[in-house]
Amino acid sequence: MRSRFSAFAVGDPAYLLRSWHPDTRPASIEIDPDTRWLWLEIVRTERGSERDGEGVVEFRAKYRVDAPEGRSSGVQHEVSSFSRVAGEWVYVDGEA
Repeated sequence: MRSRFSAFAVGDPAYLLRSWHPDTRPASIEIDPDTRWLWLEIVRTERGSERDGEGVVEFRAKYRVDAPEGRSSGVQHEVSSFSRVAGEWVYVDGEA
């Protein structure tokens, strides 16, 4: 989860696609250049140890949007599912 947050923060859509489960991955992803991701708080986790094949991460991510029409901010609060594919953790889906 932290690496995906970092990919959003630095604008790395290629990493986001690589770390997305092949069954749920979109064909492409665009990162809004007006959005700045400020911090990540991991609220809780379920499973996800080295012995597990699936895991859940609940997180809050603070963002700020500096758009031409004005500045706003908010928090993305999500419960995300992850799965292990070829030994790597990948994002499956999430519920806000």
